[in-house]
Amino acid sequence: MIQGVQIDLISADRLDKMTTMEKIRLILDDVMEGNIVVLEKGLTPDEQSRLIEITMREITPDGFSGIEMETYAPKDSGSSGGLFGKLLGKKGSVTRMTVIGPANQMKTIKKDKDLISAWVSSR
Repeated sequence: MIQGVQIDLISADRLDKMTTMEKIRLILDDVMEGNIVVLEKGLTPDEQSRLIEITMREITPDGFSGIEMETYAPKDSGSSGGLFGKLLGKKGSVTRMTVIGPANQMKTIKKDKDLISAWVSSR
């Protein structure tokens, strides 16, 4: 049997054909199996909020520990209005790439405007 971590790279084309709930279920189902998910396009601020909300309901003491998520800011983030602009997001703005994984397996080491470095452990 092969040991390691599965990484699922999901194209923007596939995400564009899905509803918000379909995206969230796809992400959560993969992450709950211990996989790392990389979204080419990322999620809207509303979709990210919904993902976090649903994730919080799925957490169990001896089971699923939640998600770790890192994403690049939208290309036009310079005009987002600081902290409140980032928190509220622009209505339709979409992040670029997003990396999501199980909280107990993935730790972000470094993140800047064009690089996300993560340490991922196998179960």
